[in-house]
Amino acid sequence: MEVKDLMTYKEVIDSLNAKKRQKHLLFGNGFSIAYDPTIFSYNALSKFIDDIDNDLLKKLFEVINTKNFELVMQQLDNFIEIAKTFSTDQNLIKKIIEANEILKTSLIEAVQKLHPEHVFKVPEEKSKCCHLFLNEYLSKEGKVFSTNYDLLPYWILMRNESKFAIDGFGREVENPDEVLRKQDPIFSELQWGKHKKEQTIFYLHGALLIFDTGIEIEKETYDIEHYLLQKINERMADKSYPIFVTAGSAQEKLNHISHNKYLSYCYDELTEIEGSLVTFGFNFGEYDTHIIDAINKAAKQGQRAGNKLHSVYIGVYSEENLNYIKEIEHKFRCKVNIYNAATVPIWEDK
Repeated sequence: MEVKDLMTYKEVIDSLNAKKRQKHLLFGNGFSIAYDPTIFSYNALSKFIDDIDNDLLKKLFEVINTKNFELVMQQLDNFIEIAKTFSTDQNLIKKIIEANEILKTSLIEAVQKLHPEHVFKVPEEKSKCCHLFLNEYLSKEGKVFSTNYDLLPYWILMRNESKFAIDGFGREVENPDEVLRKQDPIFSELQWGKHKKEQTIFYLHGALLIFDTGIEIEKETYDIEHYLLQKINERMADKSYPIFVTAGSAQEKLNHISHNKYLSYCYDELTEIEGSLVTFGFNFGEYDTHIIDAINKAAKQGQRAGNKLHSVYIGVYSEENLNYIKEIEHKFRCKVNIYNAATVPIWEDK
């Protein structure tokens, strides 16, 4: 069977709705690439390696011959462990660790520079179309999971004043005693936790607008004087960086996730979904097995019926994608269905 012969996205949604099956969405970098492939891609990001003033990083990219940041990060992490074990040259180890940190921070800065300037740069018709796509899940008590770090989904949901998108953040009153004495309340930054039980939007690998202060998880917001990217830039200038999973292997990603209360909560929520999961722009590559593990936990193998994940619908664009999913299909503990990703109306009607 070829990709063009697969079921369409509309057929997937119509089937799930007819069955009254609870459905959730997981999307990856393909979501943003579909908006603009010249902006949101590893190749576009990797151009910034030329601007990094670090000879070790430049040489590593040449030796590995890849545009994949994750792979380079993985090799750097491996190199650090090897150097610690076999080398007594502390200066070399220090250089490798510094190069690793430079790469991670440069990746965040690159994403920031490659973004559209602000939400209103996204054409209105694309914004509305994307909101309808996301709302198909959110308005029917579904959950939306993203492995992306960019601002597109946040922008779309805010611009369209989504009634169903809840990211778990809210403001706390910092002077409750004074408020009781009829004084005006002073509100905190947007902090995560107060509304997590109602949360419907989950950034599995973090996002540019989410920061860990060491005490609270905060979300940056725009104001009347500054767009969101400007505010993020100010934080980054002060050496404060967003929560951002940049480790290479799936195990390294999972380690990062487990050591952050926001990320671990989002991951745990993925392991508890029921019904069906629709995926788009997520290829389940070798560095994504932690996501398959979460899906398998939700599938609750051995439990024949009841509250569990019954199936996953995976979108593919090419014959290569199709063949790859067929090769790894056995890794899933729930039914795998494959559909034609080119038929998904994310940014334009199809």
